[in-house]
Amino acid sequence: MDSKTVVTKETKNKIHVDFDGKLTLKERILYKLKTSNTWMKVIVNIFRFVLMLGVSYVIIFPFVSKIANSFMTLDDIVDATVSLIPKNFTFDNYKYIFLENDYMTAFGNTLLLSSTTALIQTFVSCLVGYGLAKFKFKGNNFVFVLVVVIMIIPHSTLELAMRDFFTKFDLLLPASMDQSTKGIIELIAGTRPSIRDTMAPFYVLSIGGLAFKNGLYIYLMRQFFKGVPDELEESAYVDGSGTFRTFLQIILPLSIPMMITVFLFSFSWSWTDVFYRDVFFEGLNAPWMLSNLIEKVPPTLNMVNNQAMPLYRIAIQNTAGLMIIAPLVIMYLFCQRYLVQGIERSGLVG
Repeated sequence: MDSKTVVTKETKNKIHVDFDGKLTLKERILYKLKTSNTWMKVIVNIFRFVLMLGVSYVIIFPFVSKIANSFMTLDDIVDATVSLIPKNFTFDNYKYIFLENDYMTAFGNTLLLSSTTALIQTFVSCLVGYGLAKFKFKGNNFVFVLVVVIMIIPHSTLELAMRDFFTKFDLLLPASMDQSTKGIIELIAGTRPSIRDTMAPFYVLSIGGLAFKNGLYIYLMRQFFKGVPDELEESAYVDGSGTFRTFLQIILPLSIPMMITVFLFSFSWSWTDVFYRDVFFEGLNAPWMLSNLIEKVPPTLNMVNNQAMPLYRIAIQNTAGLMIIAPLVIMYLFCQRYLVQGIERSGLVG
């Protein structure tokens, strides 16, 4: 070994070398390059850097392009020399979408629907997940299989069934009522009871644990509750606490990070949902939702006589998409810590 170095610690796998301070930077680099695995580490690190750079470009570039297009005018869109930096920087796309497309009305409707359904789904997922994780009853595994089935079945296969069910929704009538009486009520009403064109179907599915991605939320809560020590519940039972009280006062406070994670997932999917909106809302009775902004171009920006309008319309729709996801990005920035904690405690990562 080099006479200018001193060995300070030796283990089975590694020898730690401490330079005595007399070597120059060049000499240290040359010494490092003489070791057997240095070149391999350099090659691996370069490969990682190039790979991550390429992946980052593929993921980030579309967003950067959409953001740049949102500040462009029609002249910039048709100008072949304009790529990412607009020549005529403008906020008109955001301005007219905000004013002429009733952004705040759509924001309020979407916020109300997403927050309420997310709260319901979070509580229902906690309740069902806790039951599957902590209670051994006949059919426990079968119920869990049903939860997994809810996760893997495409909801598009249930579209016609859900549309028909909520169009002919008759749960508001007593089950004991005979068919003739039901027929008279339907005749007076002019049609069968229906809760379509309202937000009620979203709440019915959320309460029943059958809403969009609800199976995933139940699975996450079940995995989390399986990691909660049974001694906590046993101690509560010894002190005279009932099952539901134990769940509310002991289990739920422990699961706040996981509940926030489930709430964020549910809120985000409801916020950007298009499938259920098209199934449950139709005609003039449909409330104005944020997802509708992508389908409507503000009248002031709708230059129908220009051949480049299709390209400009895409830029306007991209701007509307950015305005839709902006609240989600802000919410994620504030809740990122809870989201990471929830995923770590769910048992999905090692």
